Amino acid sequence: MPFLTRLWFSYWCFFAVLFDGVFASRVRAVREKKLPSLPGTPEPERERGTADATRALQLLGLLQREGRFVDFLQQDVEGFSDPEVAAAARVVHDGCRRALRSHGSIEPVRSEEEGTQIEVVADYDSNAIKLTGNVAGSAPFRGTLRHRGWRAIGFELPRPVGDHDATVLAPAEVEL
Repeated sequence: MPFLTRLWFSYWCFFAVLFDGVFASRVRAVREKKLPSLPGTPEPERERGTADATRALQLLGLLQREGRFVDFLQQDVEGFSDPEVAAAARVVHDGCRRALRSHGSIEPVRSEEEGTQIEVVADYDSNAIKLTGNVAGSAPFRGTLRHRGWRAIGFELPRPVGDHDATVLAPAEVEL
């Protein structure tokens, strides 16, 4: 697979994993080699217009409209100074944060402060807690909380209207 194709695919997978729990579980199972390999039975390709892809693209479009997220990611920032990049990041951050908050809420998975020693019980939710470092033995585990994690609560995107094309994240603007 060519590099640019892999780059675009990894970008798409990021949002698919972030907003599609079933897809994320399957990716995790493949990564951990828990899915049986069935030679000669390729996975069906996901169509560009599936509901999952449409919702992910709709969110990306929302982040673009409110915070110019895609513009920021597509911009080559090598030629800008750190203060210029920081100033742009503040504008993007503010708009994207506003967009997320207007469609739901996001809360930490763990309430403890990062850097705190915590215990992970035996029946922990492996979707909500990722063990890293020297993982050996069985739970309960004791370790340092490096990242609190995030969980979406009551997140709802607006319904697409008419012949809305979710692949158009932002229309081209032509000033007359």
